[in-house]
Amino acid sequence: MTRQMKLGLNLVASGAHGGGWRMPDAHLGAAMDIRLWKRLAIEAERAKFHFMFWADGLAVRSSAKDEAQLSYDSRIDVFEPMTLLAALSAVTERMGFIATASTTYYEPFHIARLFASLDHITEGRVGWNVVTSWSEQEALNFGRESHMEHGARYRRAGEFVDLVKALWDSWEDEAFIRDKASGQYFDPAKMHTPHHRGEHFTVRGPLNAARPIQGYPVLVQAGSSGPGQDLAGRTAEMVYTMQKSRDDAVAFYASVKGHIAAHGRNADTALVMPGMMPILGRTMQEARDRADRMAELIHPELGLAALIPSFGDLSGYPLDGPVPQLLSDTNSVKSAHARLAKQLEGQPITIRQLIHQRSASGHHVIVGTPASIADEMEDWFTSRGCDGWNILPPFFPGPVEEVFHLLIPELQRRGLFHTEYEGRTLRENLGLPRPEHPAARKAAVAAE
Repeated sequence: MTRQMKLGLNLVASGAHGGGWRMPDAHLGAAMDIRLWKRLAIEAERAKFHFMFWADGLAVRSSAKDEAQLSYDSRIDVFEPMTLLAALSAVTERMGFIATASTTYYEPFHIARLFASLDHITEGRVGWNVVTSWSEQEALNFGRESHMEHGARYRRAGEFVDLVKALWDSWEDEAFIRDKASGQYFDPAKMHTPHHRGEHFTVRGPLNAARPIQGYPVLVQAGSSGPGQDLAGRTAEMVYTMQKSRDDAVAFYASVKGHIAAHGRNADTALVMPGMMPILGRTMQEARDRADRMAELIHPELGLAALIPSFGDLSGYPLDGPVPQLLSDTNSVKSAHARLAKQLEGQPITIRQLIHQRSASGHHVIVGTPASIADEMEDWFTSRGCDGWNILPPFFPGPVEEVFHLLIPELQRRGLFHTEYEGRTLRENLGLPRPEHPAARKAAVAAE
């Protein structure tokens, strides 16, 4: 079968571009308009998107120095993704939903129960985006003075994911016999209480929910640093990443697939999905004009706040002066800090220009017509720089509707994107195998 792209739709607050919400045709109330989100979910399913995706956080995630600077940030009021996806699943039948949940600020039992329930509610259409969180603001909401150190977060995350899977495996697939005649509700031989005691967690179990329909919800991992790739190699079935060029994407793709194979897993059963913001126009000039207009609408205070984790407070520097030296390190997104350092090597650039370049939160921006954007998507895909894309519209609703009606048909015309869903569950539609229960695997080995 010809290899085809997987596509996700990442709908961020009022749009992923810092200036997008100020465009004349942007819907100002998009972030909390459930009617709009329901309509977009229905249209995304009609366009055959594999899933909708939420890169969420447990705080107002901004490094703004004060409330005045923060007041220019449009990513303040957002839906909690797990409740939102439950609502959107009720108006769709085939498209999947992937929600972010932090291993630093949740407990494993919470996550195991939430996602097991959601997998049953959606009839097998959910995935968990495993993150360790990157913002100091989240720490302040959970009784901590500062964010947990990067390496420690990933050690906790490894144990967290293993424990959640053990909780999902509390019951074999056919454990709940519900026999009216005998009065027995479940088969005790098919119950497996984790009795977990580890470095970070002590959890007895079992989970008070049946094993998920998919075995496990699809496991997504969003870290691209060394520890992030190690965690992805051991656990992830999809890797969400930020790459700015095809060559970097090809190198990352080979690296993360190598980590997966090193853990004895089939690298072809794990997908690499970079984020991408398309800025569409009927002509190249129209697309460039739209991109330029959105860049002009990024308020300088918003841009300066976004640069604080990498440079510190630049308020005293002239916007049209050169970018100063990067901070030596960060406890935030390590991979993004490293990419920025590489980007700035030998490149004279002003603070204002850098603000405009980082308008999509570090994701790749493609400006062009449906055909030229499809050309670049195809180039990355056929060069093994990705297995598909997580598309971030800059604002709502116009740009996302253009993706549905202009870009998707172009990809389908080229045979790069499917025209019908392959199955009913997210795993089936992504071509990912359903994990057997460990007891079934053990029995199969014993029978050989």
